[in-house]
Amino acid sequence: MSGRGRGRGRGRGRGRAARSPSPATPSSSLLDLQEEERRVLFEFIVVLKGDPHGIQRLPDTFADFVAGDEPGSLHLREAAYDCCRWIVNVIYDARDKMYLLIGWEKFARYHHLKAGFVLMFSYLGEGDMSVKVFDETRCRRHYHGDCAEEDDD
Repeated sequence: MSGRGRGRGRGRGRGRAARSPSPATPSSSLLDLQEEERRVLFEFIVVLKGDPHGIQRLPDTFADFVAGDEPGSLHLREAAYDCCRWIVNVIYDARDKMYLLIGWEKFARYHHLKAGFVLMFSYLGEGDMSVKVFDETRCRRHYHGDCAEEDDD
């Protein structure tokens, strides 16, 4: 009876340690994410309000950042995944406000975007932009399933 409960807490995990350890290597998606983080030139967050499928204005500070080299379109994709890309046309109004237009609705519908969702955009240069989508619970959503039909656009 004296051995019962002995070492509780400290002994946890001993069975796992007996196995031969596998080398600790980061997964390929983690490596992709780390590489992407090194390439980020500008980041911003957009909280979706109203109709998330309609025209979407981007922050003025981002428009100022790309001023002089304004992209005619952005290639949006889910952060750390390169399989799905949506080409979204960018327009500017007379006051140099920047908007996502043609292609945005398709992106929004594919990702089931709703008012209240938070999007984190990371601009990687040359019109390449990754997006992280957070739902109304502020949890990140992942969509990196089969995206083959989106690659054609």
